[in-house]
Amino acid sequence: MATTLETQEQQRVPSAEEERLRAAQRKETQRKWFWRITGYVVVLGLWELASGWVLEESLLPGPIRIMRTFPELVGSGRFLLSFGATLTRIGIGFGCAFIGGGLIGMLVQSRWFNNFFRDGVTIGLTSPGLIWALMGLVIWGFKPQGWIFAIFMATFAIVAVNVAEGIRALPKDLLDMAKAFGTPMFRRQRHIVVPHLAPYLFTALRFGFSNGWKITVLTEVFSSNKGIGFEMRVSSQLFALDEFFTWVLSFFVFALFLEKAVLQHFERRFFRWRQEVAA
Repeated sequence: MATTLETQEQQRVPSAEEERLRAAQRKETQRKWFWRITGYVVVLGLWELASGWVLEESLLPGPIRIMRTFPELVGSGRFLLSFGATLTRIGIGFGCAFIGGGLIGMLVQSRWFNNFFRDGVTIGLTSPGLIWALMGLVIWGFKPQGWIFAIFMATFAIVAVNVAEGIRALPKDLLDMAKAFGTPMFRRQRHIVVPHLAPYLFTALRFGFSNGWKITVLTEVFSSNKGIGFEMRVSSQLFALDEFFTWVLSFFVFALFLEKAVLQHFERRFFRWRQEVAA
């Protein structure tokens, strides 16, 4: 019993090597955040100096003026309304693209379907989003079908390629062994197929969503009467550059928030079972 208690006590106290690794990790984290914050300070500082010195403030509003304009947009209700409209569009459009691209990625394992979808997937990967935005505008105008079509065509191929690569890399020997031991199909999917495909699905989600986010705003610039892209177009036409840069900067900040705080959070939560390897 005494030996067991001593062993447990030793397990509770971290070793000197563990303390050294944790201290090094904290130092590395502090260094990373220092240079990241320094980058923002330098860029925003140069931007503020350029406003009024290099160009007139009416042509290049600085960060201080944008910080004054932002509360006005929020107070008017336009900010939340526009972001809500844009998020609704990307949710519907990219949701359809994720489901459709996933199905295509599974179907291309068949030789016939691979030949059927191959050129279409290649076109989806290589074509600029502007083409699909203009096609949606020409065919449907301001109707929802236009931006759904543009987002789908610009993002489905990314999902299809990642899903197809994940299925091709499935551990066939492990699946055969599970079948030989009589493992039910649901358990095989739950413990083998889904964990294996998860990195490919998260990669498709990250790159597809970021691409869909850009295409959504681009579509709103040409074929919408509300949303972030629509507000950018109106403010540029009215030469209200303080509002224009406020919308642009808000777009950048929100895109970073979705990537860092939402997508990466869910990815870390899903893969929390993985053990971290300290070098």
